[in-house]
Amino acid sequence: MAGLKYMSGFGNEFASEDPRCPGSLPEGQNNPQVCPYGLYAEQLSGSAFTCPRSTNKRSWLYRILPSVRHKPFTPMSCGDLTENWNEVEPDPNQLRWKPFIIPKSSEKKVDFISGLHTVCGAGDSKSRNGIAIHMYTCNTSMTDKCFQNADGDFLIVPQQGEILITTEFGKMMVEPNEICVIQQGMRFSVDVFGETRGYILEVFGAHFELPDLGPIGANGMANPRDFQTPVAWYEDRTVATGYTVVNKYQGKLFSCQQDFSPFNVVAWHGNYTPYKYNLENFMVINCVAFDHADPSIFTVLTAKSTRPGVAIADFVIFPPRWGVADHTFRPPYYHRNCMSEFMGLIKGHYEAKEGFQPGGASLHSIMTPHGPDVDCFEKNSTAVLKPERVAEGTMAFMFESSFSMAVTKWGLDTCHRLDKSYYKCWEALKNHFNPNWKPSSK
Repeated sequence: MAGLKYMSGFGNEFASEDPRCPGSLPEGQNNPQVCPYGLYAEQLSGSAFTCPRSTNKRSWLYRILPSVRHKPFTPMSCGDLTENWNEVEPDPNQLRWKPFIIPKSSEKKVDFISGLHTVCGAGDSKSRNGIAIHMYTCNTSMTDKCFQNADGDFLIVPQQGEILITTEFGKMMVEPNEICVIQQGMRFSVDVFGETRGYILEVFGAHFELPDLGPIGANGMANPRDFQTPVAWYEDRTVATGYTVVNKYQGKLFSCQQDFSPFNVVAWHGNYTPYKYNLENFMVINCVAFDHADPSIFTVLTAKSTRPGVAIADFVIFPPRWGVADHTFRPPYYHRNCMSEFMGLIKGHYEAKEGFQPGGASLHSIMTPHGPDVDCFEKNSTAVLKPERVAEGTMAFMFESSFSMAVTKWGLDTCHRLDKSYYKCWEALKNHFNPNWKPSSK
């Protein structure tokens, strides 16, 4: 969207005020007796007050009316949004979904909230430990309605259709091949411009961070300067017919009414903000000698657990890059993992197997075998190894988690997109064992 501005950086102490109200950001203190322009001061805390300074997250919002002025919350239908991980029996099989169906606007108007569908997850928002993976499929903008997730952070991956997200901090336009993060408690509304689809990774009890670089050094992978945070924007709008605030709380949806827009923040400062990132800016690290490096080298963001090196969830991408490894089977290796691997495809053609389509997904659960299909194995076992571009025009990604994820009834049945023939892509793998093999002379 032309004219939108952003501030650069990850986790910075930002400060912004709408240029229509110069001087609206208080100087020298957070909570003056009387705020400039007669605004209310409201703090949004994303961490406990006593967290170490390096992990302490909060922002101060200076708004026309405070968030507390609303009618009581009442339960509403959750649709296909759920945190019930026991509604169907566990399924350890390799799972793959065809592209999830986007409802036609001519048949039914579906906005971002009513278009949320939970595919899988684990843990519990009440205990602040776990994740959920959702799809959103919608065709209509949210009108006089906003969403607040009291349970955790949303990492949103648009796949089809750009989305204009209005937040209390300002506006963000997020296109396919970009991602955005709306952190816990931040109110937002989504405008769409046609049939729209995407993926959401929700984490409970942690926030996303940049992964440590270790021996890579000070630069590389997702660089902090490439993350963008919106600038202050407000509307002073009375909604006599009622403005709806939808609150996701303990896995359920609730709604309340108020008579004003929640996007009435004239100025704000702090380090607890929404942000977006263009995946094309990822500086790829890859093998330049031999063997296939582990996919952790492609981690964009991580939500850490209390165990060192073990993530609640990692967001990993498989971007266009050079493949140059010598005497190496270059595609992803055959694997059994102590982590769960949920994959999606934004665009293009995934390198390791046929049949994985943009807008679809796959789940390889903990210790479930997976890897290249037979065509990929045969082709790359005999390929002439020379430098070549890999995944050109493609962007696949993975949500990897230490949780053993349960698939919902919608994911296994109601969506009608589960590819029940997925296992067949490995059935034709041959036995190449030769007990008389001898090493070739060099």
